[in-house]
Amino acid sequence: MSLRLSTVILPYRRWHEGGSAAWTRAEELGFHTAYTYDHLSWRSFRDGPWFGAIPTLTAAAARTERLRLGTLVTSPNFRHPVTLAKELISLDDISGGRITLGIGAGGTGFDATALGQEPWTPRERADRFAEFVALLDRLLTEDTVTYEGEFYSAGEARDIPGCVQRPRLPFAVAATGPRGLRLAARYGQAWVTTGDPKLYETGTPEQSYEALRGQLGRLSDACAAAGRDVSELNRVLLTGFTPDRGGPLESLDAFVDFAGRHQELGFTELVIHWPIPDSLFAAEEKVFERIAMEAPAQLG
Repeated sequence: MSLRLSTVILPYRRWHEGGSAAWTRAEELGFHTAYTYDHLSWRSFRDGPWFGAIPTLTAAAARTERLRLGTLVTSPNFRHPVTLAKELISLDDISGGRITLGIGAGGTGFDATALGQEPWTPRERADRFAEFVALLDRLLTEDTVTYEGEFYSAGEARDIPGCVQRPRLPFAVAATGPRGLRLAARYGQAWVTTGDPKLYETGTPEQSYEALRGQLGRLSDACAAAGRDVSELNRVLLTGFTPDRGGPLESLDAFVDFAGRHQELGFTELVIHWPIPDSLFAAEEKVFERIAMEAPAQLG
């Protein structure tokens, strides 16, 4: 499989003050997918502008024709499967079937307490995630769902006519632990990782590479246990959170080297952040655009 190159566009600019331009430019540059974060706020952007993922993707769908669109990632922190399913079906319809749902267990950031709740323990996040994914799968594939679970309920929830993409829009499951990998193997059309977060500050690129090799191996084992071949899943690396940090975006050659090594590991899609000045994702725009236009052909 040829390596797909995608981007993630953070929703920090007003739509009519530059927010829309990146999405149309992403299509012009030939990116496979343009994702956005599905958070209520995020890290250093908390005290500045930050817009909702679903409305942003809806607007982007209206401004583009071929570009796939998606979230990296949606989580149970402030979402409910019943209302989320209705929004996703609507978005899939508006886009003409171009939506991918990146989905994860969520963390302990600002989203974890924005609704006034105490942060969930790792065990509760994992429990909620498993129920969330399973119920969302049903809601997106069945016309009517009634369900009573430990964390979520649905009472004759109707989702007609369903997704444009059949049997439903694809899930890209973000996971590195055993339970999450089992969910990816059972429900995912793609799997997402950012690498090993413990290596970000003090690890080396070589250590990160080996950690990713281990994650891919465990994903393969989880797929085998579920009766699937790991090759059925698109394997996605969201870059910028490994010890390499922004180094791969310093030049076309640096990126091709980084991407080629990770393609050899087994990744089928790399996601790079749209440049944001004076941030973790600062990069030269001309270099970024050259990577978008020239790297895929070099990687094959």
